[in-house]
Amino acid sequence: MKLDNQDFGGHAPLLPEVRSRDDKRRYEGASISGAIFNISTGMVGAGIMSIPATFKVLGVIPSFVVILIIAYLVEVTVEFLLKYTHSVELNTYGKLMAESFGKFGSIALQVCVMITNLGALIIYLIIIGDVLSGNTSEGTVHLGILQEWFGIHWWNSRACSLLFVVLFVLLPLLLLRRIDSLRHASALSVLLAGFFVAICTAMAIHAMWIGKTQRPRLVPDFANGVSVLGLFTTIPVFATAFGCHVNVHPVRAELGRPSDMSSAVRISLVLCVAIYIAVGFFGYLLFGDSIMADMLVNFDTTSDSLIATVLNDTVRLSYAIHLMLVFPVMNYSLRVNVDELFFSKRPLLDAENFRFYCLTGILLAFIYLAAIAIPNIWDVRCISTSRDKVLAWLVILLAVGTSFIAIFSNLSDYFGWK
Repeated sequence: MKLDNQDFGGHAPLLPEVRSRDDKRRYEGASISGAIFNISTGMVGAGIMSIPATFKVLGVIPSFVVILIIAYLVEVTVEFLLKYTHSVELNTYGKLMAESFGKFGSIALQVCVMITNLGALIIYLIIIGDVLSGNTSEGTVHLGILQEWFGIHWWNSRACSLLFVVLFVLLPLLLLRRIDSLRHASALSVLLAGFFVAICTAMAIHAMWIGKTQRPRLVPDFANGVSVLGLFTTIPVFATAFGCHVNVHPVRAELGRPSDMSSAVRISLVLCVAIYIAVGFFGYLLFGDSIMADMLVNFDTTSDSLIATVLNDTVRLSYAIHLMLVFPVMNYSLRVNVDELFFSKRPLLDAENFRFYCLTGILLAFIYLAAIAIPNIWDVRCISTSRDKVLAWLVILLAVGTSFIAIFSNLSDYFGWK
């Protein structure tokens, strides 16, 4: 009898092939839920604490309108990126700029991303240090959570507490090679943002119930010193709060179906709009005109009872953990752009262990040392000269002008204007 090849033992394994859940994900790609959480985490960063102060300046109704307009503009600009990315099959922001504007455009983008993300990560670590170990501002000492709980010791100093966070919280997350591996951390980060919104909402409703809230202004109060130019100071806060463009390509590259990226961005925008409107309105309703540019300061001054102290510590600690979970997502795009800028001729970063570990360690060490060397992100010593301020305004005007020209050029091409 002649044996069939299909019946021969060499071709029929005795045990069925078993794939782990990680192997399955490797073949199928990232899920849309992971993309939503990673994009949302990239948007909901430290700026969430500044949203209520913009409601004080603009009023409730204009703030709602500005949030919706900026969310729409973000959706449109991301669609521009994705449409061109789909047409030429490019998987990084830098390659897209190189295709559109040449090598100079790619380098300019990578330098801007490096400066922006590096500065943001340093600020995140400074804020985490402020929450855990406090700071000193204009001769006033503000104690951190660890010092309030355990007293002032060497091990809860700023340098030691941040070193612990860097080594045992941030570093393990930064060593994950795929941004989709951060989906659980990003989900927890978004959950903490929602938890913060819930606390603000509950406190505002309670304050309104006992009659301790002020009537929120619906429109700007020009009669009491608010200028038209002052209204524009809120735009950078909202624009930064919706910034997600640098994370679009890394997230899209790992999606099982890259065409799902548009849906993921839209869902993320809806989620962030809901968070910003809720925290802005209820934060402004809770503190009224006493709201500070950083609402965390307002929580720090409301500890007049045991319940207020517990809520204050809960808000501050959850905010610090939220920033710890945002940190890896921002660092991912930073590391990708640094590698693409300096090692463009080398294989992919994931393929070389030594380069991956060295680049991760060097960036993290620099951010840590900068956060220790810069105890406060404000110009408390007034060291900025008139020349510095003029140059800063010049940079802002150039950024606004070039952005306007670029957007007008894209719109003219899109609609066929001559």
